[in-house]
Amino acid sequence: MQELINRLMEKGLTEQQAFAAVDVIKSFAKEKFPIFGGAIDKLFDKYGPKGEEDFLD
Repeated sequence: MQELINRLMEKGLTEQQAFAAVDVIKSFAKEKFPIFGGAIDKLFDKYGPKGEEDFLD
């Protein structure tokens, strides 16, 4: 997950914006593939940074 955050930051996003973008991607994937919602949550939770909610406010 950090690799994705880093790539987004290389494209000019701030760290907060990058975390917000990842949250949008996660929500989008869950909407489009609801059957995989639990797996998507586990994937993002497992590889996501701890304390991410601080960036989403």
